[in-house]
Amino acid sequence: MSKLGLITKGLLKENPTFVLVLGMCPTLATTTSAMNGLEMGLATMFVLILSNIVISLISPVVPDKVHIPVYIVVIATFVTVLQLLMQAFVPQVYETLGLFIPLIVVNCIVLGRAEAFASKNSVGDSALDGIGIGIGFTLTLMVIGIVREILGSGSVFGWKFIAGDGILAFVMAPGAFLVLGYLMVLFNKLAKR
Repeated sequence: MSKLGLITKGLLKENPTFVLVLGMCPTLATTTSAMNGLEMGLATMFVLILSNIVISLISPVVPDKVHIPVYIVVIATFVTVLQLLMQAFVPQVYETLGLFIPLIVVNCIVLGRAEAFASKNSVGDSALDGIGIGIGFTLTLMVIGIVREILGSGSVFGWKFIAGDGILAFVMAPGAFLVLGYLMVLFNKLAKR
Protein backbone atom coordinates (compact mmCIF):
# COMPACT_ATOMS: atom_id res chain seq x y z
CA MET A 1 0.00 0.00 0.00
CA SER A 2 1.28 3.50 -0.81
CA LYS A 3 2.21 5.99 1.90
CA LEU A 4 -0.75 8.18 0.94
CA GLY A 5 -3.01 5.11 0.99
CA LEU A 6 -1.95 4.39 4.58
CA ILE A 7 -3.17 7.82 5.60
CA THR A 8 -6.36 7.99 3.52
CA LYS A 9 -7.67 4.55 4.47
CA GLY A 10 -8.53 5.90 7.92
CA LEU A 11 -10.78 8.49 6.34
CA LEU A 12 -12.98 6.21 4.23
CA LYS A 13 -12.14 2.54 3.79
CA GLU A 14 -11.24 1.86 7.45
CA ASN A 15 -12.92 4.79 9.19
CA PRO A 16 -12.86 3.74 12.85
CA THR A 17 -16.33 4.99 13.70
CA PHE A 18 -18.47 4.73 10.58
CA VAL A 19 -16.97 1.56 9.04
CA LEU A 20 -15.20 -0.41 11.78
CA VAL A 21 -17.66 0.76 14.49
CA LEU A 22 -14.91 1.12 17.10
CA GLY A 23 -14.51 3.66 19.89
CA MET A 24 -18.22 4.09 20.54
CA CYS A 25 -17.80 5.19 24.19
CA PRO A 26 -15.89 8.42 23.43
CA THR A 27 -17.88 8.90 20.24
CA LEU A 28 -21.21 8.97 22.04
CA ALA A 29 -20.08 10.62 25.27
CA THR A 30 -17.76 13.43 24.20
CA THR A 31 -19.47 14.75 21.07
CA THR A 32 -21.92 17.09 22.79
CA SER A 33 -20.13 19.89 20.95
CA ALA A 34 -17.81 20.22 17.96
CA MET A 35 -14.95 21.42 20.17
CA ASN A 36 -15.24 18.45 22.53
CA GLY A 37 -15.17 16.10 19.54
CA LEU A 38 -12.11 17.82 18.10
CA GLU A 39 -10.26 17.75 21.42
CA MET A 40 -11.02 14.08 22.10
CA GLY A 41 -10.03 13.13 18.55
CA LEU A 42 -6.69 14.95 18.84
CA ALA A 43 -5.99 13.36 22.23
CA THR A 44 -6.68 9.90 20.83
CA MET A 45 -4.58 10.63 17.74
CA PHE A 46 -1.61 11.63 19.93
CA VAL A 47 -1.74 8.31 21.78
CA LEU A 48 -2.43 6.33 18.60
CA ILE A 49 0.56 7.68 16.66
CA LEU A 50 3.08 7.36 19.48
CA SER A 51 1.91 3.92 20.61
CA ASN A 52 1.95 2.64 17.02
CA ILE A 53 5.56 3.79 16.66
CA VAL A 54 6.75 2.20 19.90
CA ILE A 55 4.80 -1.03 19.39
CA SER A 56 6.23 -1.36 15.89
CA LEU A 57 9.72 -1.00 17.37
CA ILE A 58 9.30 -3.48 20.22
CA SER A 59 7.01 -6.09 18.65
CA PRO A 60 9.84 -8.28 17.28
CA VAL A 61 11.21 -8.83 20.80
CA VAL A 62 7.92 -9.19 22.70
CA PRO A 63 6.90 -12.83 23.28
CA ASP A 64 3.48 -13.81 21.90
CA LYS A 65 2.21 -14.81 25.34
CA VAL A 66 2.56 -11.28 26.73
CA HIS A 67 2.15 -9.01 23.74
CA ILE A 68 -1.30 -7.67 24.68
CA PRO A 69 -0.29 -6.69 28.27
CA VAL A 70 2.88 -5.08 26.92
CA TYR A 71 0.90 -3.12 24.35
CA ILE A 72 -1.51 -1.94 27.05
CA VAL A 73 1.43 -0.73 29.18
CA VAL A 74 2.81 1.20 26.20
CA ILE A 75 -0.59 2.77 25.51
CA ALA A 76 -1.12 3.56 29.22
CA THR A 77 2.28 5.28 29.32
CA PHE A 78 1.32 7.62 26.49
CA VAL A 79 -2.09 8.28 28.03
CA THR A 80 -0.35 9.25 31.28
CA VAL A 81 1.98 11.58 29.37
CA LEU A 82 -1.05 13.07 27.62
CA GLN A 83 -2.86 13.59 30.93
CA LEU A 84 0.12 15.35 32.48
CA LEU A 85 0.59 17.58 29.43
CA MET A 86 -3.10 18.47 29.36
CA GLN A 87 -3.20 19.23 33.08
CA ALA A 88 -0.14 21.47 32.71
CA PHE A 89 -0.94 23.31 29.47
CA VAL A 90 -4.70 23.05 28.77
CA PRO A 91 -6.40 22.39 32.13
CA GLN A 92 -9.82 23.53 30.86
CA VAL A 93 -9.72 20.86 28.12
CA TYR A 94 -8.62 18.25 30.66
CA GLU A 95 -11.54 19.21 32.93
CA THR A 96 -14.00 19.02 30.04
CA LEU A 97 -12.88 15.58 28.82
CA GLY A 98 -12.12 14.34 32.34
CA LEU A 99 -12.76 10.63 32.69
CA PHE A 100 -12.57 9.95 28.97
CA ILE A 101 -8.83 10.66 28.73
CA PRO A 102 -7.80 7.66 30.92
CA LEU A 103 -10.28 5.50 28.98
CA ILE A 104 -8.12 5.93 25.87
CA VAL A 105 -6.02 3.11 27.38
CA VAL A 106 -8.80 0.63 26.68
CA ASN A 107 -10.06 2.29 23.50
CA CYS A 108 -10.37 -0.52 21.00
CA ILE A 109 -9.18 1.74 18.18
CA VAL A 110 -5.76 2.18 19.78
CA LEU A 111 -5.31 -1.43 20.90
CA GLY A 112 -6.79 -2.74 17.65
CA ARG A 113 -4.33 -0.77 15.52
CA ALA A 114 -1.47 -1.91 17.74
CA GLU A 115 -2.44 -5.55 17.31
CA ALA A 116 -3.61 -5.52 13.70
CA PHE A 117 -1.15 -3.11 12.14
CA ALA A 118 1.72 -1.71 14.21
CA SER A 119 2.93 -5.09 15.45
CA LYS A 120 3.27 -6.36 11.86
CA ASN A 121 4.59 -3.32 9.96
CA SER A 122 7.51 -0.89 9.88
CA VAL A 123 7.81 2.14 12.14
CA GLY A 124 7.13 4.58 9.30
CA ASP A 125 4.08 2.73 8.05
CA SER A 126 2.78 2.39 11.62
CA ALA A 127 3.16 6.13 12.18
CA LEU A 128 1.27 6.86 8.94
CA ASP A 129 -1.44 4.40 9.95
CA GLY A 130 -1.78 6.18 13.29
CA ILE A 131 -2.03 9.53 11.53
CA GLY A 132 -4.67 8.27 9.07
CA ILE A 133 -6.83 6.47 11.62
CA GLY A 134 -6.40 9.40 14.02
CA ILE A 135 -7.50 11.94 11.42
CA GLY A 136 -10.48 9.76 10.49
CA PHE A 137 -11.52 9.43 14.13
CA THR A 138 -11.02 13.14 14.82
CA LEU A 139 -13.05 14.21 11.79
CA THR A 140 -15.79 11.75 12.70
CA LEU A 141 -16.04 13.04 16.27
CA MET A 142 -16.01 16.62 15.04
CA VAL A 143 -18.78 16.03 12.47
CA ILE A 144 -20.96 14.27 15.04
CA GLY A 145 -20.26 17.10 17.48
CA ILE A 146 -21.16 19.74 14.87
CA VAL A 147 -24.50 18.10 14.09
CA ARG A 148 -25.33 17.59 17.78
CA GLU A 149 -24.33 21.14 18.67
CA ILE A 150 -26.37 22.68 15.83
CA LEU A 151 -29.47 20.65 16.67
CA GLY A 152 -29.02 20.85 20.44
CA SER A 153 -28.07 24.49 20.95
CA GLY A 154 -28.09 26.25 17.58
CA SER A 155 -24.36 26.89 17.55
CA VAL A 156 -21.09 25.57 16.13
CA PHE A 157 -17.81 25.73 18.06
CA GLY A 158 -19.67 27.89 20.57
CA TRP A 159 -20.79 30.46 17.97
CA LYS A 160 -24.57 30.85 18.33
CA PHE A 161 -26.29 31.42 15.00
CA ILE A 162 -29.80 30.06 15.63
CA ALA A 163 -32.01 31.83 18.15
CA GLY A 164 -33.60 29.75 20.84
CA ASP A 165 -32.51 26.78 22.89
CA GLY A 166 -32.45 23.99 20.32
CA ILE A 167 -33.61 20.44 20.94
CA LEU A 168 -32.23 19.31 24.30
CA ALA A 169 -32.37 15.63 23.34
CA PHE A 170 -29.51 16.11 20.86
CA VAL A 171 -27.12 17.20 23.59
CA MET A 172 -28.05 14.13 25.64
CA ALA A 173 -27.47 10.40 25.05
CA PRO A 174 -30.54 9.75 22.84
CA GLY A 175 -29.39 12.47 20.46
CA ALA A 176 -25.93 10.92 20.27
CA PHE A 177 -27.37 7.60 19.16
CA LEU A 178 -29.68 9.21 16.61
CA VAL A 179 -26.98 11.40 15.08
CA LEU A 180 -24.46 8.55 15.00
CA GLY A 181 -26.94 6.18 13.37
CA TYR A 182 -28.03 8.61 10.66
CA LEU A 183 -24.45 9.70 9.93
CA MET A 184 -23.34 6.06 9.66
CA VAL A 185 -26.08 5.38 7.12
CA LEU A 186 -25.20 8.51 5.15
CA PHE A 187 -21.45 7.78 5.26
CA ASN A 188 -21.84 4.19 4.12
CA LYS A 189 -24.28 5.15 1.38
CA LEU A 190 -21.88 7.80 0.04
CA ALA A 191 -18.84 5.54 0.42
CA LYS A 192 -20.41 2.86 -1.82
CA ARG A 193 -20.62 5.29 -4.74
